[in-house]
Amino acid sequence: MNPRIMSAAAGVLLLAAALSACSAPEPRPSSTPEAVDPRPTETTAPVSSPTPEAPETELTCESMISAGTVAALAEAGWTAETKEFVAGGVELTEGLLCFWADYTVGSDHGQLYGWSAIDDADAASAQSALLAEGWKREDGADGVYFTEDPRYAMGTDDDGYGMTYLFGDGWVRLADTRQGLILIEWPR
Repeated sequence: MNPRIMSAAAGVLLLAAALSACSAPEPRPSSTPEAVDPRPTETTAPVSSPTPEAPETELTCESMISAGTVAALAEAGWTAETKEFVAGGVELTEGLLCFWADYTVGSDHGQLYGWSAIDDADAASAQSALLAEGWKREDGADGVYFTEDPRYAMGTDDDGYGMTYLFGDGWVRLADTRQGLILIEWPR
């Protein structure tokens, strides 16, 4: 089959998976977490940012993104390889960066997804460096977005956004487009 047709078919499958993954939220447990007093006591030191709750499963390339996306990628013959995860020169060793592609053919076509815990100091350092490198900052309801200049992007989404980091409270996500961030469901 022609590689361009195969690439287009894979793109259609990914779009279908993304749309189906967003169509109905997964049920959440009905219990509410116990309230915790965030003020430090005499025996505890203050924490710079809250650590996300420990997830029920291990962070993997498959658990990071929606099950529908994993199924569509696998059906297209794609697998994931891990890469070094860096944001603005800050190495993110507590997370995972995955590049999904068909590694049986020579191509640079694929999908990139990353998630990592990050403390306030590293987040501030990464964000400052990204700004200095020309990334565009936008505040949003979910956190702070940093998107590469679209003139230098290898690809963009429907809104013109290329590779994008989303910094939240104690974590950072990365996808090859801003729209791709919705496929990252970690932690579950």
